[in-house]
Amino acid sequence: MQHDTHDAHSNEAHSNEAHTHDAHAHGIGKVSWRMAAQATLHCLTGCAIGEVLGMVIGTALGWGNVPTMTLAIVLAFFFGYSLTLRGVLKANVGLKAAIRVALAADTLSITVMELIDNGVIAFWPGAMDAHLADPMFWWVLAIALAAAFVITLPVNKWMIGRGKGHAVVHQYHH
Repeated sequence: MQHDTHDAHSNEAHSNEAHTHDAHAHGIGKVSWRMAAQATLHCLTGCAIGEVLGMVIGTALGWGNVPTMTLAIVLAFFFGYSLTLRGVLKANVGLKAAIRVALAADTLSITVMELIDNGVIAFWPGAMDAHLADPMFWWVLAIALAAAFVITLPVNKWMIGRGKGHAVVHQYHH
């Protein structure tokens, strides 16, 4: 008897997993925070690569705050889109279609992240004047990226639940 109960629970769990996966793939239904966190972390990875690289290059070259921040933002978008493009292109999607998917999936998420992390850096006293060898450069950058993650997480959850953002990318993952 217990075996039958276990099978019923197992089938119900499998059915719920299938429904959750199907709902997720189509952006319909309830989206878990874990799912949104994975999408946000994916986006944050590309943003962080570009952001750190831009700040390091601009700071190392002695550029002013505006050109350094501009380079960091441009590179954050570049690397954010590039990571998504890489995954979509692996699914044998043409370049033009893959670019459209990446733009649809990441633009709002990257924009929110960049507004938050650059806002934290711009308004943190002394952060814009910190150099690469200054620990403040690194810990303010870490705080800024963490704040960007926390604030972008509900944005991504909302978008995925409506079939937007990273929900667009999931149809290309196998």
